[in-house]
Amino acid sequence: MIEVRGLNHATLIVDDLDRARAFYSGVLHLEEVPAYDFDYPVMFYKLPDGRQIHITEWKDTASFRGHIAVEVADFTAAFGTFKEMGIIDTAPWGRVRRLKDGTMQMFVRDPAGNLVEISQRPGTPVGDAVTADPLFDPEPVFRSGRDDGRGVRGPDATLYRK
Repeated sequence: MIEVRGLNHATLIVDDLDRARAFYSGVLHLEEVPAYDFDYPVMFYKLPDGRQIHITEWKDTASFRGHIAVEVADFTAAFGTFKEMGIIDTAPWGRVRRLKDGTMQMFVRDPAGNLVEISQRPGTPVGDAVTADPLFDPEPVFRSGRDDGRGVRGPDATLYRK
């Protein structure tokens, strides 16, 4: 039997490593750590829990809905920063919202067009600057109109499960 112990890293493809560094180091303030001696441009970033995001430069096409998700301590501050930068993307998964369990959620695009979900744990205060903004959707879930209910659902759904 295979025993999965956790997610080790996610890799994102970018078209300009320097612009990506400005975003992941300068905006998200992630710690860049040494990468292996690859023969192509790559950066490894360590998250606070030890997991990593790997950024590598290739001429690929960014996914429209595929994404990574990171947790922030201050959703209101993150919202203000990303709104000012003009990178909040409501097209793939809808507007900024509070999920049914209280988790805050929004999606932004990095300089290469990769989608990054920004979330904050349930029960953490969120300022009126978020909930009063037109980018905020009072509906707790995104509705696609597909009416295809496959998959497990339930009232105890959450992004934060231990």
